[in-house]
Amino acid sequence: MSGHSKWHNIQGRKNAQDAKRGKIFQKISRDLYQAAKAGDPDPDNNPQLRLVMEKARAANMPKQNVQRAIDKATGAGGAHFEETTYEGYGPGGVAVMVSCLTDNKNRTAAAVRSAFTHSGGSLGASGSVSYMFNRLGLIEILRDGLDKSEDDMLMDALDAGADDMKATDEKFQIFTDPSALTAARDALQKKGYDLDTAEVTMIPENKTKVPDDKVGQYEHLINELQNNDDVADIYEAGYIESDNDED
Repeated sequence: MSGHSKWHNIQGRKNAQDAKRGKIFQKISRDLYQAAKAGDPDPDNNPQLRLVMEKARAANMPKQNVQRAIDKATGAGGAHFEETTYEGYGPGGVAVMVSCLTDNKNRTAAAVRSAFTHSGGSLGASGSVSYMFNRLGLIEILRDGLDKSEDDMLMDALDAGADDMKATDEKFQIFTDPSALTAARDALQKKGYDLDTAEVTMIPENKTKVPDDKVGQYEHLINELQNNDDVADIYEAGYIESDNDED
């Protein structure tokens, strides 16, 4: 049994790493799309796109994934991409929102519905779970190497126009009104902060623990959505309670 437990823990760590990598690639793809859409698709003429491409290289993101995101923004090959959002409940009744960029809504809707169904969840109508989320500006600053107390960081964030801040062991999460995000981002950068994230996102009002017997299904749902090229972002109102690994 101890051998089985050790294998289970190793496999669990690998799945967590794969999920984290998929989430990082998904975020970078969305940032690439937005940067290329807002400016010149040539990184030599678009500093923001160049910055995101550098992040993609640092994360070992495949070149074809990078090019695919840029092609979506430029309409390469004559394709026209639209933004659309799907809402549903994952295993255990956890609210999930799925933001997509697609050139074929029928294909994307079928794939998203299938992911929910295969995982024991269900796709809902528009508005079925979005009321559980708040649309906010989010700025994240990594704490590693940053010599700032929480009080000092909070004061700088408020001075920059932020509304609130949350501190974890790894980072500071700064929240703004969506309309104030750009100004707050620029103000913090002028103070010398290196921002890890600056985006408008959907934050759940409350998070629900995924039932232990539904964790596998829930992870399957998120992984299947992350592996769909049409999916730009996933907003979850659930969390998985991690157990301490046993050797």
